[in-house]
Amino acid sequence: MVLAKHVDPEKLILTLRDHPEHAKRRHGHTAGSLSHVFVPYGTRYANREEIPKFKISKDGAPADTVYQLLSDELDLDGRPNLNLASFVGTYMEDKAKLLMMENLNKNMSDVDEYPAMMDMHSRCVSIISHLWNVQDGETAVGTATTGSSEAIHLGGLAMKRRWQEKRQAEGKDTLKPNIIMGANAQVALEKFARYFEVEARILPVTEKSKFRLDPKLVSENIDENTIGVFAIMGSTYTGHYEPVQEISKILDDYENKTGVDIPIHVDAASGGFIAPFTDAGAGGPKWDFSLPRVKSINTSGHKYGLVYPGVGWIIWRDEKYLPRHLIFELHYLGGIEESYTLNFSRPGAQIIAQYYNLIHLGFNGYKVIMENCLANARLLSKSLEATGWYVCVSDIHRKKGVYGFRGTERAVFGREDENSDDYNAGLPVVAFRLSDDFKKQLPHTKQVTVSQLLRAKQYIIPNYPLPPNEQSTEILRIVVRESMSIDLLDRLISDIISVTQELIDSVTNEGKFLEPDRSSLEKEHASKAGHYKSRGKYPMEEGVHRSVC
Repeated sequence: MVLAKHVDPEKLILTLRDHPEHAKRRHGHTAGSLSHVFVPYGTRYANREEIPKFKISKDGAPADTVYQLLSDELDLDGRPNLNLASFVGTYMEDKAKLLMMENLNKNMSDVDEYPAMMDMHSRCVSIISHLWNVQDGETAVGTATTGSSEAIHLGGLAMKRRWQEKRQAEGKDTLKPNIIMGANAQVALEKFARYFEVEARILPVTEKSKFRLDPKLVSENIDENTIGVFAIMGSTYTGHYEPVQEISKILDDYENKTGVDIPIHVDAASGGFIAPFTDAGAGGPKWDFSLPRVKSINTSGHKYGLVYPGVGWIIWRDEKYLPRHLIFELHYLGGIEESYTLNFSRPGAQIIAQYYNLIHLGFNGYKVIMENCLANARLLSKSLEATGWYVCVSDIHRKKGVYGFRGTERAVFGREDENSDDYNAGLPVVAFRLSDDFKKQLPHTKQVTVSQLLRAKQYIIPNYPLPPNEQSTEILRIVVRESMSIDLLDRLISDIISVTQELIDSVTNEGKFLEPDRSSLEKEHASKAGHYKSRGKYPMEEGVHRSVC
């Protein structure tokens, strides 16, 4: 007999409840809908009242009961430090956290009430603009945002308005604006185009273009209606920096031929706090305000700016590139505020924390942290490729100018005195996949199973396709942040080897199949994890793929 009967766990639990009066005290909720209530620890708090989830209760509940309920539910979340999917920082120093706690109740919109906080905001804008090489004779202007998404929208809107004003002055129509970006762009860039009615010309990326915006395709897709080009300093897929200077040269040549001036906005959500501090920089070429065509840059303070979420920054190289009519002059609470943001009320504690990091760490402090992140990412990349099971799609562990996997025998091992300048520039991101030899010998193995087995060990490592045009290739991606210690990295490498060997054993029932040379220490300490069934293929959508960020 085939057992196919559906079991409703909520109805089952509700039916078998011990307390006979339980059903009489549902506060009006639909019978059988257990998910609509919380049940606190009855014996501990002597409280047998159910607390509604989706409607406000009449009398509330004791603070310790509510705290325990919420704390227990939040235990189901992943551990932030093992969330290796995210670029967002999960660690701050105690003194920085103390400053944030002391200033959680301050609102950035209350300019006149919190002048000291606003001074710190202005200093952050100045410090960051100098990191990005603001030029003599120009007056940089900028603002904090809730993150890079808002900052990208503000930068894109300023480009659109400048384009419209110029077209109107020339007596031309403004009906068909378009903007250029690669298919590797984070979804916030496509959101700008959709929300502000701009045609998004999303150009395919390929392995040949290093999975980033192809300058040749840029030259083929720009025209007089192009309001600008979004260039990314750090693809969220593979960590590659886009060739901003090469794109700038193409736009210079186009202007010389046609007279059409097309600006660049650099989305440096992660790279804006990495490239200025590392020896590798942007890989040699310029990317920031040292290029006249770069008019605005955004970054995320809550990524490699080392602040808790959410704070971003956008800066224009000169105030003339921010159309005056986009700036609101507000007479509010006794003061006058100039505002160009999508939000009004927003937290001020993150701005204070950003200023703390900038003056506490200084240039050399940030440099040490970013070089450490890149060094750890290189070690992880080399270790993965040395197994023979994995190939890295990212390239920060390869010698400068060398791209693509060249075989395990070509692995480059580090020197004690090396730094990031010896290697390709990019974000400390490790994007990797199962090797061709692995897939040839175990063709039915699902790469996503590696992600699921690692999740059983509490690591959050996503598995997802590369952007459209390359979506047949799936990658696993690890973001190396400040909190990735060498001890955690060592354990991570051991656990990846362990779960991969377990996957091989489960498929072949032969432990030595495809087994690399591993030390006895690794064999001794390798731990086992449960085998999870694959959840199936990830669907692709039109436009920018929804990557983890």
